[in-house]
Amino acid sequence: MTRIRSGTAAAVVFVACVAASSFGIPVRANQQSAHQQQNDEQLIRAARARSNAAIAAHDPAAIAELWMDDVHVVRSTGAQLAGRGPNQQRMAQQFKTRPDTIYVRQPSTIDVYSPWAMAAERGEWTARWTEPDGIVDTAGTYMAQWRRIDGVWLIQAELYVPTRCTGSTYCSKRP
Repeated sequence: MTRIRSGTAAAVVFVACVAASSFGIPVRANQQSAHQQQNDEQLIRAARARSNAAIAAHDPAAIAELWMDDVHVVRSTGAQLAGRGPNQQRMAQQFKTRPDTIYVRQPSTIDVYSPWAMAAERGEWTARWTEPDGIVDTAGTYMAQWRRIDGVWLIQAELYVPTRCTGSTYCSKRP
């Protein structure tokens, strides 16, 4: 059996839908839905890339633009914080106390449920910063819940779970 990558499959469906519609052939709803899901996945991946870029630029306001007002974040330490404003302030403080902070999230899977305008993103995250006794290099898995509000995909919740930490004594016990 030959596997087709999801991007390739979506492109084939899209081209088939365009070709069918140009010849007056009706397009089934599930074909349109597959195209919409692929488009939504690409929009979410682009939003995640903007989020990573905002973190790299240490721009808490740009990070917060991708969160819903009531966003809920569970950090890798288990600490939880709700709300766009409090999470934006937490990021600003992080950049102030650890000016070399780098976080990167790399999505591996995005599942879109179009009828409810919701999506699940799963992937791997990495983080790096300097503590007084050395560099912290940590990583793990994450999941984000996205919602499409007025045509824009925003993060409603994020959960980060650490799977490794090396470097300073920061890693020896949960902060």
